[in-house]
Amino acid sequence: MPRLMICLLWLCLTGCARAGEVQVAVAANFAGPMERLAEGFTAATGHTAKVSVGSTGKFYTQIQAGAPFDVLLAADSDTPKKLVAEGRAQPGSNFTYALGKLVLWSAQPGFVDPQGAVLAAGHYTHLAIANPKLAPYGEAAVQVIKAMNLTGSLAPKLVTAESIGQAYQFVATGNAELGFVALSQVAVPGKAVPGSYWLVPATLYVELRQDAVILQPGAVNPAAAALMSYLRSESARRLIQSFGYGL
Repeated sequence: MPRLMICLLWLCLTGCARAGEVQVAVAANFAGPMERLAEGFTAATGHTAKVSVGSTGKFYTQIQAGAPFDVLLAADSDTPKKLVAEGRAQPGSNFTYALGKLVLWSAQPGFVDPQGAVLAAGHYTHLAIANPKLAPYGEAAVQVIKAMNLTGSLAPKLVTAESIGQAYQFVATGNAELGFVALSQVAVPGKAVPGSYWLVPATLYVELRQDAVILQPGAVNPAAAALMSYLRSESARRLIQSFGYGL
């Protein structure tokens, strides 16, 4: 066998040996960006990311029960901090990968006005929010409703979803005329999402600081460290920002 072919075969085999897989628990609001980031991560490192999407609160419960995730991309900063304090995540590994933004969205064009007055007007039957006990975006939605003094009037209209992803589906399928969802779900780069939305002023809810952390199973997985490094790269940051997140 020619020497060049032997060298190429050796490089291929050693590269495959180094490539690994990282199990990633991803907050539902970040599902779209993570799908694209996973592709870039594999292209840049050879590693693959196996992604599970759900609510941060549900993932916290699963991790406490021993779920073998290597990395958590949460929708808040408190959950990663708690996991570190409990010894379930690596100290010093958590960092903020995105700042989330909340919107009031309808799948109907023109239904939501630029000032969000439709929320108080009440000309709708159902308002979808993520479960505030499980999803930080749901908690933010409750904060907005309280800040606008609408808790009592909107209580009969609330439809509670398990995650922000399910809240989006409730509105997209017409089961709710309105819903509080993530900006990243309706401002998708290169894709026209139907409907209308109001970007909720950040003064109405506590900042959605989203942190990533390496969990204990990932402490010995080089692919986990590689993913965390990739999330800090300029190409990853540009992609995250393109979905409407702050950095």
